[in-house]
Amino acid sequence: MSGDVSRIKIEFALEGLGNVPGELVRFLSPRTAEALLRAMPMHGRAATWKEEVYFETSLKMGLEKPKSTVESGTIAYWPMGSALCIFFGKTQPYSPVNVVGHITSNLELFSQVKPGTRISVSTS
Repeated sequence: MSGDVSRIKIEFALEGLGNVPGELVRFLSPRTAEALLRAMPMHGRAATWKEEVYFETSLKMGLEKPKSTVESGTIAYWPMGSALCIFFGKTQPYSPVNVVGHITSNLELFSQVKPGTRISVSTS
């Protein structure tokens, strides 16, 4: 639904790999989602952990509706590392995360991300 203010379309640009669309869903973690939106566009260098890609952000947020388990395709903010995380496999968070949305297609591109790959995320 294009007029839905609770779901905001975003896009990850993965250097050398392509673009991956997703959406932030405000009600999952409203304060965290709002802070991420205000900080966009965001850029970072990828780090990887098991089947997760993440990059450090300038945001300093605490836990909000923390989750210790996530589904593949989840976009989350990791308070312990001040990082935005994308889970593309069966990996679970190292420590609780604030779930903020999900990838809507091309999730498999995250499996090709190498440490140090430039990532940017912006509203689309």
